[in-house]
Amino acid sequence: MTVRKAVIPAAGFGTRFLPATKSQPKEMLPIVDTPVIQYVVKECVESGITDILMVIGKSKRAIEEHFDRNFELETELKEKGKTELLAQIEEISNMANIHFIWQKELNGLGDAVMYGRSFVGNEPFALLLGDTLLGTNDDLGRPITRQLIEICQRYQSSVVALESVPPEKVERYGIGGGDEIEPGILRLNQLIEKPKREEAPSNLAIAG
Repeated sequence: MTVRKAVIPAAGFGTRFLPATKSQPKEMLPIVDTPVIQYVVKECVESGITDILMVIGKSKRAIEEHFDRNFELETELKEKGKTELLAQIEEISNMANIHFIWQKELNGLGDAVMYGRSFVGNEPFALLLGDTLLGTNDDLGRPITRQLIEICQRYQSSVVALESVPPEKVERYGIGGGDEIEPGILRLNQLIEKPKREEAPSNLAIAG
């Protein structure tokens, strides 16, 4: 089972980050000098993914422009001899085959994922959130998505990443519960959206 495609929902308003997201997409907020969404795409590429569909809204044009070529900027950098910057800019538009589709109405994450139905067809695919970064403590330095793909291939099953959250915060997340079948891997038998603390099967939240 080879995973070559990814769907990245990125249509939401980002109200939790207001006022910073009033005029720019939350996915374009920078970490130092790089937008969050670029790190997400980098994770895809480093996990062997070559084709990416981003599901965006009407206020997310900046995301499209970021991954498109900017010939005027490239020409200016070339003329000024700023070869390092030029290489960085050119690399962004060559990271992967990136496609865009507009979510006509913001009807939630599930609806956004359904916009990728014709893009993925019957192929396995990865789903990453455009505003979420996950670190890895893997000894081999594999990104989370790469690890999930390998588990998917091993078990021939859908896989979701979970992360520990404080018990008092389980009401904010989708929480999973199940039986450990090998270290760090559970066979899920429950997924509960924002359960009350006393009803949560664990403190393991669905990660991005």
